[in-house]
Amino acid sequence: MFTAFVLVLFAVAEATVAPVTGVPAISLLTESEAAAGENAADKAPLLHLFPLTEKGTLSPAVIVCPGGGYSGLAMGCEGVDVARWLNSHGVAAFVLEYRVAPHRHPVPLHDAQRALRTVRARAEEWGVDPARLGILGFSAGGHLASTTATHFDGGDPDSQDSIARLSCRPDFTILIYPVISLLPAYGHMGSRNNLLGNDADEQVAASLSNNRQVTADTPPAFLVHSTGDSGVPAENSIAYYRALVKAGVPAEMHIYEQGEHGYGMGKGDPALSTWPDLCIHWMRKRGLLNE
Repeated sequence: MFTAFVLVLFAVAEATVAPVTGVPAISLLTESEAAAGENAADKAPLLHLFPLTEKGTLSPAVIVCPGGGYSGLAMGCEGVDVARWLNSHGVAAFVLEYRVAPHRHPVPLHDAQRALRTVRARAEEWGVDPARLGILGFSAGGHLASTTATHFDGGDPDSQDSIARLSCRPDFTILIYPVISLLPAYGHMGSRNNLLGNDADEQVAASLSNNRQVTADTPPAFLVHSTGDSGVPAENSIAYYRALVKAGVPAEMHIYEQGEHGYGMGKGDPALSTWPDLCIHWMRKRGLLNE
């Protein structure tokens, strides 16, 4: 009964998008999308801005992708809270409010790729080092983040859109209880159905099972999961980690014994609350911080 109760809460949480107030945001719609009336200016895709106020030194930056099973977004505990934590360690943050169902693939991926290109395009304005731009994702947001890490390009040099000419490859990834696979063995079928539809082609699902797409060019990753996650099994992180190691890509993974899905920063739990410090230590070791 407890497991069922947790899963119900998980489903309810994923069905909502918490508003972000008092934080500046920009639309990520391209000019052609805006001209076609693709979406209202105050609707997703939006990039909520948490740049640093200190001037003179370029900072690392992270785009934050909240989870929500591609049906909603946990903008608070997996978005704003994370951005403020990153800021406290000298990292500029940008919370991505990407489009979810009824939008299907590749819309969320295009939103994340556009976010990466946009931060690079405005790096000087926001005091960001474009060569230290990472992406962080929770749950389905972790799937989106790992998709950007395995499905990227260097930009279109012939585009009339200056932003589209820039690379959308993240320099590093931080994946917290991520969905990695969309295949039945241990994939999250709710995320799959919301992203691809109930009758998804298996080849498309396999192409978006990102442990299968890792190459030597995939950026380094920091992963967190728990054995007790009944929503998204830890096998997701383990499979991605193994693929990274096999490809010779630097990776670090922490698997906690206990912890249901959706604990965010792990506040109030003496074990789970250690992952943010471990992550900062990893970033420091990789030379990603100004410290």
